[in-house]
Amino acid sequence: MSFDSHSSAASQPSPAGVGQAIRGSNQSGVRAYNERLVLSIIRQAGPLPKAAIARLTGLSAQTVSVIMRALESDGLLAKGTPLRGKVGQPSVPMGLAADGVYFLGLKVGRRGTELLLSDFLGEVCAHHRKSHEHLTPDSAVAFANETIRAFLAEMPAERVARVAGLGIALPFRMWDWVDPANPATASLAQWRTRDIAAEIGAAWDFPVYLCNDASAACGAELVFGASGGAEDRPRDFLYVYIGYFVGGGLVLDDMLYTGKSGNAAALGSVPIVTQAGERGQLVDVASLVTLEEMLRAAGHESARIWERQGDWAADGAVLEAWLDQAAHGLAQAIVASTCLIDLTSVRIDGSVPQEVRAALVARTRKALAALTVPGIERPRVAEGAIGFDAKALGAASLPLSDRFLVDRDAFLKG
Repeated sequence: MSFDSHSSAASQPSPAGVGQAIRGSNQSGVRAYNERLVLSIIRQAGPLPKAAIARLTGLSAQTVSVIMRALESDGLLAKGTPLRGKVGQPSVPMGLAADGVYFLGLKVGRRGTELLLSDFLGEVCAHHRKSHEHLTPDSAVAFANETIRAFLAEMPAERVARVAGLGIALPFRMWDWVDPANPATASLAQWRTRDIAAEIGAAWDFPVYLCNDASAACGAELVFGASGGAEDRPRDFLYVYIGYFVGGGLVLDDMLYTGKSGNAAALGSVPIVTQAGERGQLVDVASLVTLEEMLRAAGHESARIWERQGDWAADGAVLEAWLDQAAHGLAQAIVASTCLIDLTSVRIDGSVPQEVRAALVARTRKALAALTVPGIERPRVAEGAIGFDAKALGAASLPLSDRFLVDRDAFLKG
């Protein structure tokens, strides 16, 4: 099942009783600790035989066998190809079953709202996006409910029953961006008093979760990003997401740290000095809206930078100038963050084509190397693994982490 369009979703009657908890879950969806521990280890390490899981968890072989049988019976684990070549019976690795459970992720953005359906492995099964000029709570709620109905109408009944929840990735404090001189921003004030998670949740039987959009994108990198070694998947890293506004996330000891207000690593607000020597904030130089303004000022078309497909076809000179100023600002924000947290790794991702992301990472490395910063070690800067879907997929990972990882603090800490 897959569709990806910019038109409104078809309206369907709201299905009753969807999102029922599968075996082993109570009403809040919390599975037994040892089951979640096994699922978490297999998610991190890939398919494993029972003996390896017993060794990693410290559980007895009998306990692991009971857990694995239960998870397989639930459809959450599936047998892999037997491993032969050793003495005795071949061992059978057990991996996550892609169709064992499904998650919905809603990204509420300033230029578009999108919703996706992901499977247990984080693969996107369905995706729908709708562009808008003015972001309002009413439009976000309507889009979410209409698209969820359309997604569920396309799914067999047995899979509808395995939809485990909806996560929402939302820019926090949007009312701070109301500009009295710009009437188009007036609708942002509505977000101060609206709780769209509660409003959408009232229409469905599955749980709904809310997270800052940049932190959600960081969560996608944490849960679904590259694995295969400490350097590919560091335990601590600063995450940068280039979107309408630049934002950030922070992972400490394999946990997404969101802070008391849920707005930790708000990199856009970090003070920097521009290439012209003026004081400003990172949001002023490293956001896509800044690139849009630069393109318009130079007389170029700018709509392409908001599209997911293909390249931007942005004017080369303008793009080069934006990349340079963004990298200059990012290097300063990275140094400031490293002075405080002693970071060793930084991931840069965003709603940008891969070649633009690669160019930004390369220039940020160069700008970072050019800064004189005695007393600290510069962190390694690398590309993120998710790209355009990071915020929506990170939203989908919220119910996954809450219901199927060791405990919620294994993903969210604040």
